[in-house]
Amino acid sequence: MSFPIITADQRLAERRGIKGCILGASGIGKTSLLWTLDAQSTLFFDLEAGDLAVEGWAGDTIRPRTWQECRDFAVFIGGPNPALRDEQPYSQAHYEAVCAKFGDPTALDKYATVFVDSITVAGRLCLQWCKGQPQAFSERTGKPDSRGAYGLHGQEMIAWLTHLQHTRDKSIWFVGILDERVDDFNRKVFTPQIDGSKTALELPGIVDQVITLAEIKSDEGTPYRAFVNHTLNPYGYPAKDRSGRLDMLEAPHLGRLMQKIRGPVRPVTERLDFTCPAAQETELTATEGRSGASLHPRHTVRPEHKGDH
Repeated sequence: MSFPIITADQRLAERRGIKGCILGASGIGKTSLLWTLDAQSTLFFDLEAGDLAVEGWAGDTIRPRTWQECRDFAVFIGGPNPALRDEQPYSQAHYEAVCAKFGDPTALDKYATVFVDSITVAGRLCLQWCKGQPQAFSERTGKPDSRGAYGLHGQEMIAWLTHLQHTRDKSIWFVGILDERVDDFNRKVFTPQIDGSKTALELPGIVDQVITLAEIKSDEGTPYRAFVNHTLNPYGYPAKDRSGRLDMLEAPHLGRLMQKIRGPVRPVTERLDFTCPAAQETELTATEGRSGASLHPRHTVRPEHKGDH
């Protein structure tokens, strides 16, 4: 047996799915993004029972009602994790038991995209299940221990998300509500609405894309909806683009967004920007000093700010 090196040609030829999270305020139109996807190759993972917005959409749907069903569907979609023991969820034994229950897993081959709506409800189902586990009770008194329940909740949610994220041949999109609050310094802070803090903190590191569907105002003050895709954005929304192909703002059409993510790779010189504005400012200020110009801060030349549109 040779050393299992995957060559560059093999890696580039692999069919890879996109793993992403779409966050937005309630009612902004997250579920309606299903209309922008191919119905024949999309599986709607409906946790909210809020499919009125997509009434008439011709795609297939699954509707888990418990956390155990969420875990079963995850291993059925993503396959087994060979690193796990038989008694653990997502193991080979779990996968075989689920296949005996649901049937031939090749029935999922026709789906290229799984749309999970929503991670907010998944977190609630998970927490409800965790509160009934032994870890949620004090060993000494037998009374409920919220710290144990939330600790188990964080582990369960991360394991579920990570298992779905490793489904290489399918695109997985998690939809979630975005909360807005004001911190101690009277600044707006946006966080995903998920029970417990661990999942919200670690989610951006698990998925490839973090996208906020938000209402943006044009220069004329006209509001419109858009995807915010860059971590460094003037609105403070959570966002990340691992593909390096997206603009800061994109049209709220998930199908076209996925096509752009799969498009030609941008040159490295465009994807990586090592320019440091502070260094530029220092250099320009020093140049002014050598030329006899004033070093007063108001004379400092700042780099031009790129537009958002």
